[in-house]
Amino acid sequence: LHVFNNVWIPAGLVHLFKTGEMPSPELFMKSYPIYAGVQDAFMQWWYGHNAVAFFLTTPFLGLMYYFLPKAADRPVYSYRLSIVHFWSLVFIYIWAGPHHLHYTALPAWASSLGMLFSVMLWMPSWGGMINGLLTLRGAWHKVAADPVLKFFVIGVTFYGMSTFEGPMLSVKTVNSLSHYTDWTIAHVHSGALGWNGFMTFGMIYWLAPRLFQTELASKKLVAAHFWTGTIGMLLYIIPIYVAGITQGLMWRAFNETGELAFPDFVDTVMRLMPFYWARALGGALYLTGVVIGIYNVFATWKRRPAVYDVPVQRAPALAKRYAPGADEHAESRLTAVTGAGHVLDRFTQAAWHRRWERLPLRFTLFTLIAVVVASLFEIIPLYVIRSNVPTISSVQPYTPLELAGRDVYVAEGCYNCHSQMIRPIFAETERYGEYSKPGEFVYDHPFQWGSRRIGPDLAREGGKQAHWWHLLHFNEPQSVNP
Repeated sequence: LHVFNNVWIPAGLVHLFKTGEMPSPELFMKSYPIYAGVQDAFMQWWYGHNAVAFFLTTPFLGLMYYFLPKAADRPVYSYRLSIVHFWSLVFIYIWAGPHHLHYTALPAWASSLGMLFSVMLWMPSWGGMINGLLTLRGAWHKVAADPVLKFFVIGVTFYGMSTFEGPMLSVKTVNSLSHYTDWTIAHVHSGALGWNGFMTFGMIYWLAPRLFQTELASKKLVAAHFWTGTIGMLLYIIPIYVAGITQGLMWRAFNETGELAFPDFVDTVMRLMPFYWARALGGALYLTGVVIGIYNVFATWKRRPAVYDVPVQRAPALAKRYAPGADEHAESRLTAVTGAGHVLDRFTQAAWHRRWERLPLRFTLFTLIAVVVASLFEIIPLYVIRSNVPTISSVQPYTPLELAGRDVYVAEGCYNCHSQMIRPIFAETERYGEYSKPGEFVYDHPFQWGSRRIGPDLAREGGKQAHWWHLLHFNEPQSVNP
């Protein structure tokens, strides 16, 4: 029991802080966040955006810096650029989450701060992309012949595209059009399929023959996987880009009399159907490529030798003149400069960073400090300063029946199709009513602002429809409009 407590109490505290969810005693699979409304939205997007940063971005950058030089048989183009890239992500990425909440009830200072740091992310991110592509300098002739390198090149290129588009979407003007549309979905999927997917495929194809000590079963199948995956990915994301921009423009369109050009929400849904069919075809092609890859790796495994050798591995050095221990005390390379110039030159040689890399505990501690400090700078003011969430006297706690209905709404995942957040944008207030205010959500555990509108916003819909309408909507949503 003592060991068990030592495990679950710290784990529970970490989970409680990150997601703010406390399991309900009445049902094991049910939980309520301790945060409400604005604070809950902030915490979930702070955590959600950084989950992308530290699960889908940073680890795959480590894979890029490890596998790309090996596959190309070239050293990393710039070790110092990789250091700048890493620490820039650590210091900047953690601040960027609130850019998902522009024009919502979140205080403007928080989302603007997220936008500022998101735009700052563009340069170090592209520094990493350029570092990866320039690692192939002098080895581009190999790309045409080596299908593994093709996967890495597409993966790094999509990393660059995603890390340019992300800061662009964080700008308030662009975000006012893109938010709640399929444009955001396209951005996420291009990064997931192009960057994460193709880097994973390249890594697997590089590892398989070395793990199984035999040639790949079929290079033609690797090429087939590459082209099927590439074409499928383009068919998967390009239509949804067009769909997202179409949505945003239709929602804010007005006719010559000053009225909404498309007042019925279903008009936009019907307009997007051809794009979804094209997307389905693209997804099928991408999955076909995955199946081809699985078969090829399995066939390679089947060709493994009965007894494995113990090979001696070699790899190009990370720097042209690198030798272990040679960088403990860097000397200035400059002459006829002030003392500050010598100090700066020694610093830029990054000998100090080489020493840190041999001290993993210190390295991890400094990274943790950077992440925690940045997080607290955003989180604490939102909770301490009461003016961030002004109270509204007419907002009262939910009745037991309303809570039961809300639990059904949450359990059914209605927030995946509907938002409950009207932004102070003229087209939205004309369509849905008065814009949402922070004090309206103080009893919302969890918040239900949503991030995509497959259906209309529901923030002002309460009490407008009869009970039988809701019953019909749950049983067959397409049978009722509105």
